[in-house]
Amino acid sequence: MSSDANTIVKSYGEELRRLRELIARMGGLAERQVADASYVLARRDATAAAEVAARDAPIDALEREVEAYCVRLLALRSPMASDLRLIIAAMKISQDLERIGDYARNVAKRVIVVSENMGLSAGVASFEALAQMVQRNLKDAIDALVNEDAAACERVWRNDAPVDDVYDGIFRQLLTYMMEDPRNITSATHLLFVAKNFERIGDHATNIAETVYFSITGTTLPEDRPRGDVSGTAA
Repeated sequence: MSSDANTIVKSYGEELRRLRELIARMGGLAERQVADASYVLARRDATAAAEVAARDAPIDALEREVEAYCVRLLALRSPMASDLRLIIAAMKISQDLERIGDYARNVAKRVIVVSENMGLSAGVASFEALAQMVQRNLKDAIDALVNEDAAACERVWRNDAPVDDVYDGIFRQLLTYMMEDPRNITSATHLLFVAKNFERIGDHATNIAETVYFSITGTTLPEDRPRGDVSGTAA
């Protein structure tokens, strides 16, 4: 292989590494948003929640950067096989991460409202477990991309069901509070939206794991994900 060809191959490899780095950076920002949203919820800290809600722009900017970078690679490099799968995966994952940032921002916005009513503090106890589960799944999904770890993708995929179970428990608990005392309805409704936002973050983490799995293996995980009790969603 000529020196020019070696340079081209090396440059292409560096471009793919940079793409992974961009997604990893975006994933880190999304992880922080989810963690901070959970933190302000647990403490009902309206001031900190406003700061979290206003911190969504860097994730949006990175999504645009990833998309432009992927389009450039597709146009100039004509990738094939695993390289093509990686580039398409990066575009899809960036969209999932952008939505995760939006859901974390929505949690923070709800915290600003519910911070004025401490009456349902006991009802927030399960939120910490739910938030930790989706944070762990998100981190594992991003790590799977960086490390090209298909087994980790499968673990995230299986761990979506426990997230559904915890969400359903919160749903039932908050419905009970509303039925017991109509004065709880407003706060409980906001908290229902918070729980749903965390559950959706978990879904997007699973989306990422499925996308990464296909990028690595060229095959897909089963179409039907493991599901917990979804009666709360049906209600």
